[in-house]
Amino acid sequence: MSKALLRVESLRTHFPVRGDRRRVVRAVDDVTFEVPAGRIVGLVGESGSGKTTIGRSILRLVQATSGRVIFDGTDLLALSEREMRGFRRQLQIIFQDPFSSLNPRMTVAEIIGEALLTHDLAPGKSRRPRTAELLERVGLDAAQMDRYPHEFSGGQRQRIGIARAIAVEPQFIVADEAVSALDVSVQAQVLNLLLDLQQALGLTMLFIAHDLAVVEYLCDDVVVLYLGRVMERAPRERLYTGARHPYTKALLSAVPVPELGHIRDRMLLKGDIPSPIDPPSGCVFRTRCPYAIGDCASVVPPLVEVAPGHAKACIRDDVP
Repeated sequence: MSKALLRVESLRTHFPVRGDRRRVVRAVDDVTFEVPAGRIVGLVGESGSGKTTIGRSILRLVQATSGRVIFDGTDLLALSEREMRGFRRQLQIIFQDPFSSLNPRMTVAEIIGEALLTHDLAPGKSRRPRTAELLERVGLDAAQMDRYPHEFSGGQRQRIGIARAIAVEPQFIVADEAVSALDVSVQAQVLNLLLDLQQALGLTMLFIAHDLAVVEYLCDDVVVLYLGRVMERAPRERLYTGARHPYTKALLSAVPVPELGHIRDRMLLKGDIPSPIDPPSGCVFRTRCPYAIGDCASVVPPLVEVAPGHAKACIRDDVP
């Protein structure tokens, strides 16, 4: 495996509860994983598991409480705001909502050109040709650059967002639910575009999603989150064929099988994900786990390697 371009170590991001300073929302709680250079790592889990908060904490769009984010040898969380500006070009994001992530008062040329202007790339008359090149690279017509976002479909707007992200030639991109707001047919097109760009530009990517079928298609490695903690991480093939954590097994059992007459054995989880304000003691998954035992209430399971590159956070070794 290639060297890690990004490593997240013991990341915690807590938010104060409005009106009660003694309590906090534990959105991310002791998360560790790495993203090897040139690979796509999928970050999956239910809504409320902390996926987006991790992505934004890495980019310092929200302030982490503690931990380290090592990017190419530098701890981003230890940098001042001024020092962090020097890394902004290398770290970009594709937002989930292609509607609210684009300024409706700016043309496409201005939206993409703003990124080029901010980082002093393609100055003056060279900006429009560069913008045209970026639009064509993401499958849009360069003649559309003087239009406004409302004149495009959702899939086209997401392509504009992707063009903006790659405009500054980053090394690392966080794709935050980049296809979840799109129609299924458009999702496939955007996923193929991301894969083509990743291979052509040598990008390293953290792909945040809740759709495990999408993650299986796009990602090289997978990190499974639950209530702000890592439950399991593994290479894609190993996770999808030999998941070891009960939560991962439950998620995989819910993935539809596109075969007539094939019925997958479902592992149904009871109840909803607990509140991150008052998470369960011990293993945070124990209140919904069909294999929970008494010790699960008192022991916080460490993330232990069970095979090369494959780790799980569960105190039981006998889960079927």
